[in-house]
Order: sequence, then structure tokens, then C-alpha cells
Amino acid sequence: MTVKQLRAFLAVAHSLSFAQACERLHLSQPALSLAIKTLEDNLGGPLLVRTTRSVALTPEGETLLPVARRLLADWDNAEELMRQHFTLQLGKVAIAAMPSFAANLLPVALKAFRDRYPRINVAVHDVINEQVLEMLRNRRVELGIAFEPETLDGLDFMPFYNDRFVAVLPVDSRLVAHEEIRWGQLLSEPFITLQRPSAVRLLLEDKVAELHGRLPVALESHQLVTVGRMVAQGLGVSAVPSLCERQMIELGARCVALSEPIIERRVGLLCLAGHQLSSAAQALADTVLALSRGG
Repeated sequence: MTVKQLRAFLAVAHSLSFAQACERLHLSQPALSLAIKTLEDNLGGPLLVRTTRSVALTPEGETLLPVARRLLADWDNAEELMRQHFTLQLGKVAIAAMPSFAANLLPVALKAFRDRYPRINVAVHDVINEQVLEMLRNRRVELGIAFEPETLDGLDFMPFYNDRFVAVLPVDSRLVAHEEIRWGQLLSEPFITLQRPSAVRLLLEDKVAELHGRLPVALESHQLVTVGRMVAQGLGVSAVPSLCERQMIELGARCVALSEPIIERRVGLLCLAGHQLSSAAQALADTVLALSRGG
């Protein structure tokens, strides 16, 4: 059965008139008759009884009628649904983002996206850097935002910017007055950081060790918010990507530039290499990239 054949049958069955069905479908009578005959041949018997004066359904035609209605309704609904998805009137997209981005710049991008596409549902997974990559590779999300991986291994990376780490200090710290401090000065205080396997923690340990040895961790947490609150309460100091600077200030801490060494790493958008994004995911990717690059 084809959609065209079912539409022809349904038009005749509703009006019980070939002439009216031709007018409704904008078909010639020979074309309508051929569609009905081909359908009957495919199914194995007559669906309509046609005389010079009337048209009636056979018992098999009566059986097919409600089925044809459902099939065509489903087809029309599917066409409309896909049209709405491709025109971004409906849709759903899942994105995974490391906490430093998810809590700071991502909401700004989502606001711009929702203003333009209010009926697109966005599922945000706020997870550590390593889980962003894992969720992408397992196809649990279409988009990811994270530090640039050491090896892409089947992923495409579109950079936003280089994010430089800054010191996070209590408001009454003697170091707050400085425009820039050295790592050696920062590490003279109790150090608070994220727990392993956080990419932030591993990056700090790797870069700081070259000049200052092992990172002297006094307190650690899984959440940046908790780290910020600990610092604000005077329990110690920390270092976070500059992306988190506003968040740290809102939590009651202060931020100062760090040097010796300067630690920075590229942040960007990730997706599976060679994977065709859905229309909704592509629109969200374009929005995030434009805003993150100052567009």
C-alpha cells in the first residue's frame, strides 16, 4: 500500500463518489481509478462495489476504512512533527557541560536560545570534564563543553577561548590588594580544591608540580560552589578558571590573577566527529559558539 492509494480509497469511501473524490484530490478519474485498482490488486480483492449509479464498500473495504484513517492520520502527524523539528518549532537537545561553564556562561547562551526557539527542550548535564567526553562518546548527549582533550579520539573540538586560572581568596586576605600574585604566595595558605578526577584538579597538580612540588591540599570538594564558600569563610585559598570569577565573587570570595606559572587551557564545544547534528543541536551549537566568541 502507498499513501497515495490509501488517500484515494479514503476519499472515495467518505464521499461514495468517484467524481467528488477526484475533485477533492485534484486527480483525473482514470488516475483515481488506477490507484484504487492497484490497491485492490495488491491486497488481493475488491474494496469497492461500483455501479453506474452508486459506489459502496465491500466487507473488506469496511474493514480497511478505520485502518486507513489511522494510518493516514499517523502519516500526516509524522510529516507535521518532522516539519516542526526541522523548522525548530519543536525538538529536544541534550548538552553536557563542565560545572565552571554550566554555572556561568551557559545560562546566558540558553537564554538567547530559548528567546529564539521557545519550544525546544534543552537537557543540561552538569558533569565533570571527563564525564562530558564519556557522555558524548556514548551518545547520551549531542553536544559537550569542556577543556580541550589531550587526544580527540573521535571527537571534534571548536575552541571558544583560552581560560586562565585565577586565585580565589577570602575578602580579608592580605593578598587581595595585589593585582597579580605568584603561585608561591598562594600556596603559603591552606589550599582548597576540587576532588579527583576533576580536570581542574589534575591540571593544577600537573602544572604547579613543575615549579612548586606537590599541591598541598587542605580541603577538597566535588563542587565549585562548595570550594567558593569554603574560601569565603576563611578556610583557605583556591585557584579556578577565570570563567568562574563572577561565581566566586557572588559566593563572597575575591579573585586575583596568578603567575609563575601562568596556567591556562582552551575551552570549547565538542561533538562526535562525522556525526550529523539534529537541527535543534546545530542551532544550540551556533548560539553557544556565537556568544562565547563575542558574536
